[in-house]
Amino acid sequence: MNRKQYGFIVIIIVFIFSGSILFENCSPKPASAIILFDSSAYIGSITCKSCHPKEYQDWKISDHFKAMDLPNDSSVKGNFNNQSLSADGVNSKFYKKADNYYINTQGEDGLNHDYLVKYTFGYFPLQQYLIEFPGGRLQSTRLSWDSRNKKWFHQYANQKIPSHDWMNWTGNGQNWNTMCASCHSTNLQKNYDVENDVYKTSFNEINVTCESCHGAGKSHVAYINSDYKNGNKIAGSMIKIAKGTNQILQINNCAPCHARASSLSTDAFNATVQTKEIMDHLIPEIPSSEHYHADGQANDEDYIYTSFAESKMFTRGVMCSNCHNPHSGKLILTGNAACMKCHTKNYDSPAHTFHQVGTTGSECKNCHMPSKVYMGNDIRFDHTFRVPRPDLSVKYATPNACNNCHQDKSAKWSADAVIKWYGPNRKYHFAEDLIPGANEKDANAPKHLIKILNDTSAPAIIQATAANYLRSYQTTESVSALLKSLNHKDAQVRYRALKSLSNFSEENWINNAGFLLNDSVKAVRIAAAELYANLPNDRIPVQLNESFTKAKQEFENYLSFQTDFSVGNVMLADYFLKQKNYVGAEKFYLRALKKDGAINYARLNLSAVYNAQNKNTASLNILLEAQKIDPKNDRIYYNLGLLYNEMNDLKGAENSFSKAVELHSSNPRVYYNYGILLQQKRNVAKAESIFLQGLRVDARNPDLYYVLAVLYVQTNQNSKAITPISFLKANYPNNPDYQELFKIAGL
Repeated sequence: MNRKQYGFIVIIIVFIFSGSILFENCSPKPASAIILFDSSAYIGSITCKSCHPKEYQDWKISDHFKAMDLPNDSSVKGNFNNQSLSADGVNSKFYKKADNYYINTQGEDGLNHDYLVKYTFGYFPLQQYLIEFPGGRLQSTRLSWDSRNKKWFHQYANQKIPSHDWMNWTGNGQNWNTMCASCHSTNLQKNYDVENDVYKTSFNEINVTCESCHGAGKSHVAYINSDYKNGNKIAGSMIKIAKGTNQILQINNCAPCHARASSLSTDAFNATVQTKEIMDHLIPEIPSSEHYHADGQANDEDYIYTSFAESKMFTRGVMCSNCHNPHSGKLILTGNAACMKCHTKNYDSPAHTFHQVGTTGSECKNCHMPSKVYMGNDIRFDHTFRVPRPDLSVKYATPNACNNCHQDKSAKWSADAVIKWYGPNRKYHFAEDLIPGANEKDANAPKHLIKILNDTSAPAIIQATAANYLRSYQTTESVSALLKSLNHKDAQVRYRALKSLSNFSEENWINNAGFLLNDSVKAVRIAAAELYANLPNDRIPVQLNESFTKAKQEFENYLSFQTDFSVGNVMLADYFLKQKNYVGAEKFYLRALKKDGAINYARLNLSAVYNAQNKNTASLNILLEAQKIDPKNDRIYYNLGLLYNEMNDLKGAENSFSKAVELHSSNPRVYYNYGILLQQKRNVAKAESIFLQGLRVDARNPDLYYVLAVLYVQTNQNSKAITPISFLKANYPNNPDYQELFKIAGL
């Protein structure tokens, strides 16, 4: 999995020089039906064998059965007979001593060490190995065994990942307890100690067993041996996913381990919980351009759920077990036969595929489920099940299945072939609006996004993505669409609408979003609490106090649950900073940096913590450290400029603002503050130039028009002042700060 790039939003606005530097912030309803089982009543998979021998044997050949194991001659697939591998600047050796398996490789100090293999991890197409570290940590090796080609290889080929980086094999991104454990063992209890940053992780069975999916079995066995034999039939037979389970319950049962998502609590992976609403436990990734192509096709590891939720199959009620044997994990039928279960035979002929039977181009999956390789050798198929659209590739440079095979041809060639076969007209697909909606440079982007939100046939997860993108467009239409989305029947849309409203001023939502503090779905309540937590306590409407207090507690619990992640520490620290709990904020920013030394936005926010306590020397040192790590980050230079100005180092402030401009900052406050500094130094021509440059970045920024008008008036250039003053009069006629300028201009 590639390092996740997090987008952060400036949330404290500094007008001129306010004495503080910016900090950046991480970024009718269906009722939930929850069935609880006795979480201590796990009886072990062997107990299931006597009544379910076929299912048990299917499971024994599954990847679930081989998810994790103790290392021995049977479970270890890698060659440990004194083998070696040199890759990406790291020399490693693999050997056995007595009955133990060892890997000699580079550790977190940059030096080579001998590491005892504690567990095998995975099986096919690759196998990794878990190494034990202090504090209860197990780390997954970057060194992996290619089970298909029988060789050692380095995941993330051609990347030299430093020891302090989140993605280093000894770092937070490869930590088993946090990133992997819940989906590879049964009844996994992470048992993370937040205060001491240690784990006491436990599980009932080492691999993914019957009870991982069906829930603890004690009640089921007791029922079968008593009431069932006596003819007292109970629907579901006291297990979690029985025969006849509906689509949503089944998919939500699979999703925790087959979705790219963040979990709200341990319940997300708890086999004792069954729910009709996924967002009571998980926040699934949406197909935004962060990890997907602009049209919604997978571009990074998505673990299937998000892609499938985009598909027509999902909307038509198809579920995992329609194609896959849930016990073996294998396809029920191979090749095109799996698709012909539902689709008519004519789809499996050259009349439809325009490729000869038996060729690669005649396979349904290659056109409708294009694949990518992840983790070095793991081929995964995109479950969006979409019709190839090379015409969109021509227009927007998105990928298409045709050119995945015909790489020597152009997208235009493929589009022409489709027209020849199927005619000039294509059925509408949401990608036609999602792609331009994802492009912030497209002036019509908000219209495309609002169209998706108003389209009742659009998949809910695509509407959620549209709501997410609308956060970037500060228009009346955007606000109206987001407020309307607060009443959407799907929790993902409500959740994303709340998250986007945080980018808009509070008067737009303060009296319109509070009802979601009592939403039936946990993730929505948490998002509502996060939104209102941005307000001072005396600004929260009094009628919301009780519901806000309850939802806020859920939000704080969620933040605490995330603190074994590096970014989770930043999230909690950001919250503490907003609450002016500077001790807590400092603690968790520092912990985030310990887990990921490259997480530079933690340094920017930590600098704000020190600045808020008048510890400006410490604040400056942190920013200078951030500058060394990322010397081309304009935000760092902007914060340096504000801090230097506060410390009366005007030369340092000027140089920092100048560097931010040189780096083409898109933040209008850079040009605003830099121009005022130049004006104070009586460098009028340069100040004017900087203000105008800022307006090229943000053509409708009222603050820049205001300071430009003031500059012209103060330098007796009243004729030039008419243009910016006219803009302010046309757009902000009642703003009291502008009235004197209106008089001067005679407006």
